[in-house]
Order: sequence, then structure tokens, then C-alpha cells
Amino acid sequence: MKKKNQDIRDLVYILLNEQEQYVMTYGIEFAEFAQSLSDSFNHLLLLKHNFDHGEFHVHTMLDFVTKEKLSKLVNDDVYSYGDFCWIDFEEVEALNELPGQVLAELLYLGHTKDHLRQPFYNILSNRFVYLAHDDGWLNKTYYRDMQNFYNMLGDCLPGKLEQIKIEKTLLGFKRKKTYPLIPREILKDLRPFMKEGIVLSFKDMVQNRTRIEVPIWVIGDFVNMDNMMDEYEETSKKRKCEAKLVIDKKTREWRIYSS
Repeated sequence: MKKKNQDIRDLVYILLNEQEQYVMTYGIEFAEFAQSLSDSFNHLLLLKHNFDHGEFHVHTMLDFVTKEKLSKLVNDDVYSYGDFCWIDFEEVEALNELPGQVLAELLYLGHTKDHLRQPFYNILSNRFVYLAHDDGWLNKTYYRDMQNFYNMLGDCLPGKLEQIKIEKTLLGFKRKKTYPLIPREILKDLRPFMKEGIVLSFKDMVQNRTRIEVPIWVIGDFVNMDNMMDEYEETSKKRKCEAKLVIDKKTREWRIYSS
């Protein structure tokens, strides 16, 4: 049974495939992705969607969203689309010159969520391919530059803490505490684990006066996220986590600690 709200907020699954330049994730939604990397792409060619405000392109027979209208898409309920797939591109004019072979490969991407060849096209100057089923439940994202993945993750994970850990002021008003970005170099310490498949569990996080610890379990390679959830539940009960993502409240510095 797919559950959108609480599970997706407080668990993040990551499976890194550096050779083919993609990352499988659970728990990271399009709005979080776009907020983190909005400066890195221009327009979006929609391969699968239910967005009502796109523009129709005659040559490709696909809808696209200009950068100026991107906020409408970000604020839409893309989870409800079911399949939500897109590729970014720099110039609208480039769509008019898109070869049939490339268009066929793009349609294949949207249909199967897999590539026939590496999906980075000079004619589009794309940096990403975003292939999601029930956005935030199963996402497969290709990165031309893998540094963008670490940038996104370094922004997204502190955002999870801001969503989950709400503190109260002395007056009783709720406020969100802002946490610093996680440096790429810190996250790259997790690369060996991410290649195997990890879960960061914000619902199991531990905090005291000096720091917050988010446990990380290595659970393996999953495409079926129901199976991933079952494995996480079983593994987290049976053994200690392999690592922890830790922020020092005083210095506001992030660290990765291996168990």
C-alpha cells in the first residue's frame, strides 16, 4: 500500500549508479528537487504528466513548460499524475530540430523509465532526466554532472529536519529551525554505502542537547519500494545502523560517523 505523506517525509532511500549516471530515490519529491536545483535548468519537456498549463509543441507532439511557468508545475500535485517524467532543455527552437531517433529515445524513456543510450543530448543541452512513478515514491533521476546530485541532497536533507523537527518558542508559537547545507565532501563519504542502497531514517533520529543523529542503514538494491520498506522495517529492528548523519548544534557542522 502506497502512503504519500508521513513515510515519504521521514524516510529517504538512495541507490547510486555512477556508471550509468542515475540515482534511484524514495522520499525526495519534485518540489524539493526543483527548489534545490532551480538555477541549473531552464525549460522542461514533459514526457509523461497531467499538468494542465503546459504548451503544446507541434513537432514533438509533447507539452513543455517554460522556465517562467515552472513555479506552477512545482506547486501542482504532481504525485497525483501517476507517471511524471521530463527532460530539461535550453532553447525552445531546439525542439523544432529534434531528430526522430532522439524523439524515439525520449518516448522510450518516458514509457519504460530506462534508457537506450545515455540520455544526454547536445541538441537539448539537458542536465537531467527525471522519471517518477507517484512522485516521491519511486524516482529515477539522471545527472549529466553528478555534483548536482550531491548539491540537491545537501539542500534536501536539512529541509527534512525543518519539516519534521518543529520547536516552540517561549511564547508558544511554532517555528522551524533552519539547518545549514550539507557540504558535498561530507555526503561523498556515503558513496560506498549509496552504491549498495541506503535508508536515512528521520523518524528514528536521536537528539540531545548538543547534536542530532540521523541513522543510516544499508539495505540493498531495490526498484520495488514496497519491498524496500519491508526490508528497512526488518533490518532496522535486527541490527544497528551502518552510519549516522550528525549535526553539531553548537558549531552547526555536519559529520558522517560510521558505526
